[in-house]
Amino acid sequence: MQRVLPASLGPIFTYSDARRHGVSARHLRAWTAEGLIERLDRGLYLRVGRTTNLLDLELSELARRTPVATVCLLSALARHGLSDAIPSRIDVAVPRGHRTPALHLPIAWHSFARDTFGVGRQELKVAPGLTVGLYDPMRCLVDLFRLRHLYGADLANEALRRWLSTPSARPGQLLTMARLFPKAESALRVSLRVLL
Repeated sequence: MQRVLPASLGPIFTYSDARRHGVSARHLRAWTAEGLIERLDRGLYLRVGRTTNLLDLELSELARRTPVATVCLLSALARHGLSDAIPSRIDVAVPRGHRTPALHLPIAWHSFARDTFGVGRQELKVAPGLTVGLYDPMRCLVDLFRLRHLYGADLANEALRRWLSTPSARPGQLLTMARLFPKAESALRVSLRVLL
């Protein structure tokens, strides 16, 4: 029985990854029993003893199960440092009509329009060779103003105030993006007039 995990397997890997590296199901069961790896979910494993950010671990599972998934709204705001709130669930957007998998994660799923889904979407590396989508700060602000009836104008205005104090803030670019989202543009213009 092979006693050493291949170095080529990352800290988080799937059954398919293991098979590609010559690891059998028998090896995986033995390593799990010995405490060398931990089974996170069906077909998803973690090397024990690896220091991994818990949120990135959760995002790794999300990225493997739903590659199109994009961290959005309050979770993305917290990631960008535009909010002190720590959401109890991970806000994740998928294109409207996309099926969402059953995961053992605290996720709040959101369906966003397909034609604007990619606007402001970046890739966030959560493990070697594994990324998940993350909306940039401007898209987060636009979404907050667009959905202010759900999250409140105070949260949107506070996030906007914080963003404006950063060196990378470009109000003109923010308004250009907001034009793609008619429900956000007018409220965002009013708030920018007050804050600038």
